[in-house]
Amino acid sequence: MAKGYGKFGGGGSMGNQNAMRKQLLDLQKQMEEQQAKIAETNVTATVGGGAIKITMTGDQVCKSVEIDPDFLKDADAEMLQDIILSGINMALDQSRKLSEDSMGPLSGALSSMGLGF
Repeated sequence: MAKGYGKFGGGGSMGNQNAMRKQLLDLQKQMEEQQAKIAETNVTATVGGGAIKITMTGDQVCKSVEIDPDFLKDADAEMLQDIILSGINMALDQSRKLSEDSMGPLSGALSSMGLGF
């Protein structure tokens, strides 16, 4: 065997590690960019026959709640609470789905690299 063979991990393993590191850094950058886009994207849930609209960002920040004033004439407090709660939950579901759909391909890339979380 040649003197020094296998020193420092031997052969091309350093090249493979550098390539893997670059892929991970690229993927991290893509994920950060996608998360920023998600945060800027709005979803809107409409409930109560269109009387109430809840708008939320893709990163689940509630931006607005709009209530048609005519709806308040016939609504009691309990009904209003139930409808608003329903709208918030619907908006949250839409926000989560947006995030899953947007981040899914990047998560798949992690899995294909053997790094699925």
